[in-house]
Amino acid sequence: MTDIAAATAAERRELADLLDSLTPDQWDAPSLCAGWRVREVAAHMSLGFRYSLPRFAAELVTARGSLHRMTDRAARRDAASLAPAELAALLRDHAHHPWKPPAAGPTGALAHDVVHGLDITIALDHPRRVPEDRLRPLLDAVTPRGLRFFGVDLTGIRLVADDLDWSRGTGSPVHGTARELLLVLFGRRLPAGRLHGGAEGSPVPPTLVA
Repeated sequence: MTDIAAATAAERRELADLLDSLTPDQWDAPSLCAGWRVREVAAHMSLGFRYSLPRFAAELVTARGSLHRMTDRAARRDAASLAPAELAALLRDHAHHPWKPPAAGPTGALAHDVVHGLDITIALDHPRRVPEDRLRPLLDAVTPRGLRFFGVDLTGIRLVADDLDWSRGTGSPVHGTARELLLVLFGRRLPAGRLHGGAEGSPVPPTLVA
């Protein structure tokens, strides 16, 4: 748990530095989160630090109990009201905050930050790489229940990482970097060319790519 907390804090600080380096055009570029620009993703990442439990509950009631509707509304509103420098500072200043997503396990906060960071960097084709000691526990922690939650069906598919010794599933191989395969496990559809089939030339299932 101490290692996961330290990894989460490091991830937040590094993402804050990355956000500080973005241009105005990059802040307004689309992310891998459908309908969100980079600035909405950044605003969403700090929601847990900024919203008290009573406020969160009130926002959820206003959204008629839909967590998706509530987080989408909050991300859009907060992205419009907070400057880029403020959004980056919120991550940096709350690096050690204990928040984690509702009903999430020990790696929940790390997964939340790493995946949303990748929603930004993969979409921008940014060269940042997430360290292996943060990626591997997340790859190994995704459960069948988690796959169902994110609408991921790996029937007949074997995911194979090209940059570390990791695979999951059985069937036709689909290759990519570990960070790209983590996004697949969290229901993201990747830009064309990010994933490739096995040596047999098997195609990448259309459900995995945009």
